[in-house]
Amino acid sequence: MSIIMESMGKKRPRPRRSFTPEFKAEIVELCQRGDRTLRQVSQDFDLTETAVRDWVKQADLDAGTRTDGLTSSERDELAQLRRENRRLREDVDILKRATAFFAKETR
Repeated sequence: MSIIMESMGKKRPRPRRSFTPEFKAEIVELCQRGDRTLRQVSQDFDLTETAVRDWVKQADLDAGTRTDGLTSSERDELAQLRRENRRLREDVDILKRATAFFAKETR
């Protein structure tokens, strides 16, 4: 009975895959060419529609044909600034604790 219930349940999640920028560019080109729909391209290459849609959107943002998001270079810069901000907050926290420690020591 449990075997039947397992087969009726949700499908196993697909393992996370990574793709090269060249592969993504080829997929985007196929979608933009217009020979096949986005759905057909994603099915032909065993990709999720969401991933392909995101790749096409990002390519349009990078090309300047869309303005409703961040370009790849802006995304990279934002990630770098967030890392730097986190590091600086940690530094400030360490300095605060050191200041409190030394203030207590001098009393």
